[in-house]
Amino acid sequence: MADVNFLRKVLNDGDGVLRMVPTWVPRPFNRPGRRLRLHPDDYYAMGMNRGAIVERWFSSITHVETPGAGPYEGMSFVNVDDDPSHSVLFKDFVDALGEELIGPELMRRFGTWPMYSKFYDYMQPLFHHIHHDEKACARYGGVKPKHEHYYFPRQYNPHLGEMPITYFGFDPSVTREEVKERLKNFTVKDGRITELSRAFRMELGTGWYTPAGVVHAPGSLCTYEPQWNSDVMAIWENVVNGEVFGYDALSGYIPEEDVYDLDVILDTANWELNTCPDYRERFFRPPLPESSGKGYVQNWIAYGNHYVGAKELTIDPGAEVVIRDGAAYGCVVVQGHGRFGAFSCESPTMIRYGQLTADEFFVSHAASCVGVTIRNDSAYEPLVILKHFGPDCGMPKKG
Repeated sequence: MADVNFLRKVLNDGDGVLRMVPTWVPRPFNRPGRRLRLHPDDYYAMGMNRGAIVERWFSSITHVETPGAGPYEGMSFVNVDDDPSHSVLFKDFVDALGEELIGPELMRRFGTWPMYSKFYDYMQPLFHHIHHDEKACARYGGVKPKHEHYYFPRQYNPHLGEMPITYFGFDPSVTREEVKERLKNFTVKDGRITELSRAFRMELGTGWYTPAGVVHAPGSLCTYEPQWNSDVMAIWENVVNGEVFGYDALSGYIPEEDVYDLDVILDTANWELNTCPDYRERFFRPPLPESSGKGYVQNWIAYGNHYVGAKELTIDPGAEVVIRDGAAYGCVVVQGHGRFGAFSCESPTMIRYGQLTADEFFVSHAASCVGVTIRNDSAYEPLVILKHFGPDCGMPKKG
């Protein structure tokens, strides 16, 4: 770990704001949607054997669970002096500075920064999969539930992919035994499990909360996803757009003695949530006004849960504002250019793999409470910033 005095100096020199280095994540499945603004030559820059780069992670202290991942893959780094080779692990800042960086409540409740966000960008919908619910994670010590929230930014969706439709859970008429019958054939034939599900077309500028324990197959939009610190997952759909997944995908994170027990696998799901008849009413999240003033408007875009919050800040051309949020947060600039605190900021047009950018920041608890001065230097274009928070951000309850 770097010297704590050096880390504190970096934070103080930025007036409580850290500049972040892009964190890229490849996956061996699906196809890239090519909306991450990554250079066309660089989608396989992490190795053809790893698959295409389809995700960019923000404010992450979480290691990706993909086989073959490097020791720090998925984990964010901080730009300390504009030399990429000198970048410092974000987790080192969290561990060394603690409350000074993320605030007293998160340290008291979790002892660390408890969430991260990402862009995920697939050309086709993902497989019907689950992040094990709270009870299942408690049974399998050391595994954390992955509660996640989706938002579909217009700026990162110049095209909608092949099917912007997401499946959530199962139709309320479906029984556990019907699902079990489909899973029995996981290694025999196409289970077509989404025939038992229900789907919603995704709407740009809105989002959904997806609690752990809900089986879901996200649609083909480039998605901004604040989520809990976890990458736990199991796949319940064995044939997806021609790709075949083995039984080990279905039995992920199940103890070895139970991997062939379908009842144990089914118990990773929250059946009430998966089949509730009012799913849209419970979990659809249109934007909610948070604050506005001369030159800006800020909306809640992730809210109504106990884990992660997010806001979308829009600043008018030529405006300069001071924004106070009252909690530490990470953020990414998705449109426009200007100043963010002590630093220049801009939404990139194209990024080379390994290149630094000026679009991602982390704001300390103290700086957020005092307020960050943000200026839009464009004469015509709005400056738009997406911000992700832990559960100390005072998000509203749904409705």
